[in-house]
Amino acid sequence: MPRLIAGRLAQMAATLLVVSALVWLVMGLMPGDPADLAMMADPALTAADIERLRAAHGLDRPLHERYLAWLSAVLRGEFGFSRLYAVPAARVLWPALGSTLVLLGASLALAAGLGTVLGVLAAARPRWAPAVDALAVVAQSVPGFWLGILLVILFAVTLGWLPAGGSADTPGLVEALRFLVLPVATLAIVNLAAYARHGMAATRAVLREPYIQTARMKGLSERAVVWRHAFPNAAVPVLTVAALDAGALVSGALIAETIFARPGMGKLIYDAVMGNDYNLALLALLLASAVTMLATLAADLGQRLIDPRLRD
Repeated sequence: MPRLIAGRLAQMAATLLVVSALVWLVMGLMPGDPADLAMMADPALTAADIERLRAAHGLDRPLHERYLAWLSAVLRGEFGFSRLYAVPAARVLWPALGSTLVLLGASLALAAGLGTVLGVLAAARPRWAPAVDALAVVAQSVPGFWLGILLVILFAVTLGWLPAGGSADTPGLVEALRFLVLPVATLAIVNLAAYARHGMAATRAVLREPYIQTARMKGLSERAVVWRHAFPNAAVPVLTVAALDAGALVSGALIAETIFARPGMGKLIYDAVMGNDYNLALLALLLASAVTMLATLAADLGQRLIDPRLRD
């Protein structure tokens, strides 16, 4: 296990280095830079003013030198400033990441837990399979933005039970949960189908294994056979799906964050790219990549804890 963790951390560091270089190159080749934007915002600036501005921000240096200087600063813990928000980038990144992780954790727990349980029940009791299949088809077919709007209309506008969006202004667990209910329900329902189908398929395969027949021959109840022996092995592929969903939700929850006006990484990346805030966009993309790889590592470790056959 320690060797796996060390190897994966080294791979993560190399991957982040390559991703940062590629993203820096793409951003450097895009037309326009902060000096050009400043000139557009203030026509009174002269060519000499623009040259001094470029020199002050290092924009007159070759692209690779600017990248190495940025990388050296990041390794020292200096993340620079956000041009879009006019504050240090860390002050924007960490709250957005925390908000997204809360949304991600709650929606993943609900989708994976409920979907896997439904899949296992459908595999253990075939009469439930058509209903679970129908639920999975509906959940997979519903567009996330449309579902979010319907939930807002029903629970916020018509019934008035929950806030339509935003985040809690006053501290308190109950108030924070009220603002989380609708976005979490939207993401959980949309992602429910994958867990139900993977859980059903994996449980059906496990229930045909010889050791399951042996457990039944020993006189164990069907509940014990399913949940004590079949479920842990069927949960292994579900962890892989959860790791992939974690990566997609960290940077891809833009629709839910936009509909519910909730600050997070998806909206932050979108705003930074559209606002030509290259430093913030690059840092946010790297942070999303790091969370994705950490989620994959956590899934691999969880699989090895559940299934001893996967251990070194």
